[in-house]
Amino acid sequence: MEKIVPEKLKKGDEIRVIGPSRNMNILNDETIEIAKTTLESLGYKVTFSKNIRNSENDLYMCASIEDRIEDLHDAFKDKNVKAILTVIGGFNVNQILDYIDYELIKANPKIICGYSDITALLDTITAKTGLVTYYGPHFSTFGIKKGNEYTVDYFQKMLTNNNLVNVNPSDEWSNDLWFLNQDERIFNKNNGIDIINTGKAKGKILGGNLSTINLLQGTPYMNKEEDVILFIEDDGMAGENFQLNFDRNLQSLVHCLNASNIKGIIVGRAEENCKMTYEKWKMIFETKKELTNIPIAVNLDFGHTNPMITFPIGGTAEIDINNNDIKISISD
Repeated sequence: MEKIVPEKLKKGDEIRVIGPSRNMNILNDETIEIAKTTLESLGYKVTFSKNIRNSENDLYMCASIEDRIEDLHDAFKDKNVKAILTVIGGFNVNQILDYIDYELIKANPKIICGYSDITALLDTITAKTGLVTYYGPHFSTFGIKKGNEYTVDYFQKMLTNNNLVNVNPSDEWSNDLWFLNQDERIFNKNNGIDIINTGKAKGKILGGNLSTINLLQGTPYMNKEEDVILFIEDDGMAGENFQLNFDRNLQSLVHCLNASNIKGIIVGRAEENCKMTYEKWKMIFETKKELTNIPIAVNLDFGHTNPMITFPIGGTAEIDINNNDIKISISD
């Protein structure tokens, strides 16, 4: 399918916030105000979808499928809207995939960005339309007061210019409950990216939240590109069983894509409760004999810790991993 790259953001552009997974009621007023102010300080106009606070299901904290589809379609149809941000993740964005008008999206290409559960929406749109989508901050992410400069910087680098983006590690990272106390935060020194396999590769980026990608297996929405660089991460819901869950989910994805199509793998940082170590990561990949000869690195700044890069699903990555250095460059 022909690749479609959306127009870049400019000052004065309108960003529409939608809730295709959870609705905005999950955010407190302070977080909403900080997020809106942060985006406005970058020169953007922020608007909110019509049904963003509607709630049909208290378990999932979301609007009805009809309301979520209406907001998604309206955002793509509105000529004033230049980018779409999701409120936050959740558990059920795949409910809406059958009801999306993909031809409408293809005819009105624009930036759409989010992460976690939103993976299913982003990967599906890219697979069905060829539109490059973006794995990066939610609207809620911009509500972080401290330690968010790296996230904002890479959001801007990726979405406002056409230059190749070179990815460097952040100085520090956090996995605290920032939304409970914005003033007392816990930050960890970033020791950088860890190398599993050395090598060079170039390919099309496929990725996001690993367990969510795997929800698309066996559906018409699974993206099966050749010459793929996987950018994958997973959340800490499995806790200390994270290693086992990540291992089998990765194996399933390798089977689905065919290992010969995977040219490299970059893994986002795991949450602290997963208790992952270099040895545990290495053990996962040592069992994947079909991945022995491709470059692999772990602990890049994306996933369910902060800060995070923004990367383009359907875009291109070039990686060069040797024993002393890692170079990762990404473009639309």
